[in-house]
Amino acid sequence: MKPIDNPYTPNAGAKPPVLAGREEQMDNFEVLLARSLKKRPAQSMIITGLRGVGKTALLNEFRERAERSEWITIELEASKHDESLFRRQIALGVRSALYEMQPRKKWNDRLEKAARALGSFSLTFDPQGAMVAGIGINDYTGIADSQILSHDLTELFVNVGEAARAHQRGVVLLIDEIQFLERSQLEALIMAIHKTVQRALPIALVGAGLPQIAELAGDAKSYSERLFKFPEISSLTAESARDAFAKPAQEEGVEWSEEALDRAIEITEGYPYFIQELGSAVWLTAQESPICVQNVDDAVPLFESGLDESFFRVRLDRATRLQAAYLRAMAQLGPGPQKANAVADVMGRSSKSLGPTRSELINMGLLFTPRHGFAEFTVPHFHSFMLREMPDLIVPERRKRNNTD
Repeated sequence: MKPIDNPYTPNAGAKPPVLAGREEQMDNFEVLLARSLKKRPAQSMIITGLRGVGKTALLNEFRERAERSEWITIELEASKHDESLFRRQIALGVRSALYEMQPRKKWNDRLEKAARALGSFSLTFDPQGAMVAGIGINDYTGIADSQILSHDLTELFVNVGEAARAHQRGVVLLIDEIQFLERSQLEALIMAIHKTVQRALPIALVGAGLPQIAELAGDAKSYSERLFKFPEISSLTAESARDAFAKPAQEEGVEWSEEALDRAIEITEGYPYFIQELGSAVWLTAQESPICVQNVDDAVPLFESGLDESFFRVRLDRATRLQAAYLRAMAQLGPGPQKANAVADVMGRSSKSLGPTRSELINMGLLFTPRHGFAEFTVPHFHSFMLREMPDLIVPERRKRNNTD
């Protein structure tokens, strides 16, 4: 079949042609928006899940639905930035939101006040105490200028929310990879959203992150569990996985046999990204409709090589030799949660000496801690890849100079 007609989208964050199995999350999002405009705030959401389950694709769907409802969207991808860069990232998004509410020459008092807050919020200071310019809106003092992030962000959100309400609009902040925010940044966001909820302002925060984000949010502010829902998304049900495979092909006039669908679901275990990767591989190797079991089996080598190059290896390439050895030792123990001392035993090291390595891998987003003392891969099937990529476990020698790793 023609590559140009391939309906599957194995790309990072790309919205699949059929967003199957996420109806509950989409319904909850629309309820959140509708209630906020009625001054009856619902809980904001932070979607959690492993890599490849479709969190980013779901955020993209939320953006489209919000814009159809005439909400203003601010999209951010979190990363480990210092406070000044975080402020600038927020400020640029808010700046665009204010201009979307009303052209500059038509701003009323509410928008002018929000702009003053934004101008002050976007000012930062270098290590010598010198002021660094803002983002092109006149800078004022007296509001959102304390240089205390939680205080300034709260004042900014309140003023933007009041301007939005005056214009019968809403603003939703969509943050991907939210687990990478520094604790102070996450705390500031939680406090700011808390204040807008108290004042029934039409501002919402919807994030997406790895499973540890619920714990991180709770550590930042204990009331976050009442302020947010933390829906977890995982692999699709068999029925939804069948739709994800079959419906895109049907739109191109191609059918899947029932046996082929069963085999494809068995291989992918219903993980959304794997479905797109396998569906694409099958499309490129099959010659005609209907797609049969043999077509699926013939596509497995292409499917696995695609995953290795685009999904797995890019993560391993970021690891040091010791970090890679730690991942390989975990893989040797299996796909589920592994105890820190069990991994250390496999490597012939003490758990204490490997503690920093484990923490580094968690901070890199390669591992998460489902419960105390255990770590698990954030990427489905990563253990299989590690065993393919590193058939033998090779632990780097300790550095003789200080007898540490």
